[in-house]
Amino acid sequence: MTSQFDEFDQQGKNPERNAGSIISHAFEMYKGVFLYGFVIMIITFIADYLLQILTGFSVWSHAESFRDLDDAEGMLWRNSNVRFYYSSTGLLNIVLTPLYLGLIYVTNKFNNKQQIEFTDIFIGYRQNLAQTLLYGLITTIIFYISLAMCGFPFLFVFPLFILGLPMLLFENLSATDAIGKAFNIAKQDYGVFLGVGILGGLLSISGLILCCIGIIFTIPFIYVVMYSAYCAYCGKPRQL
Repeated sequence: MTSQFDEFDQQGKNPERNAGSIISHAFEMYKGVFLYGFVIMIITFIADYLLQILTGFSVWSHAESFRDLDDAEGMLWRNSNVRFYYSSTGLLNIVLTPLYLGLIYVTNKFNNKQQIEFTDIFIGYRQNLAQTLLYGLITTIIFYISLAMCGFPFLFVFPLFILGLPMLLFENLSATDAIGKAFNIAKQDYGVFLGVGILGGLLSISGLILCCIGIIFTIPFIYVVMYSAYCAYCGKPRQL
């Protein structure tokens, strides 16, 4: 029995504990799961579109107004639809957090060379849902505050949470335990996590240079980076 578990644990790949190896591993994984990431992004865009209809605010129709940042700020406070929309996006992000767990789960199945099913992307809604939503609430508040401070602090805060989502999924932790454990691991090797966060983030938004539409294909990459970082620091998880 022990030999069978050892053989199972040796399947797939594990990156080394450095930014280059983690990003490279994430690339290898993403090539096999990017279509699932694309589906998740389509769901996200549809949800955002419905939110715009509900709030009566269209991002694209007001794009010209946001070229002038001063005017954009004034518009934000004057227009109740705009305030409602941007306050609601945080709630939407929380509700969609289990989908991001789904991509991490799919990536692990790909790494373990197991068959992937379409319904796998919804595992976050079937497992540890309450804690996942709570995690989404806590991190959304933290990220919003860091972004509100000229955005710069976000670069240093985000790396501390890179391992949080995989821990929710693979270790079935509570939201606070996942945040605490992720923080403790990241702070011990913060330079690597900072590098992973910056490189992974830049690659995830690189789709903006392709007429913006390319971001649909690149944003999910950051969640695969989270999985690769988890494999490097916590070991490749067994398939759930």
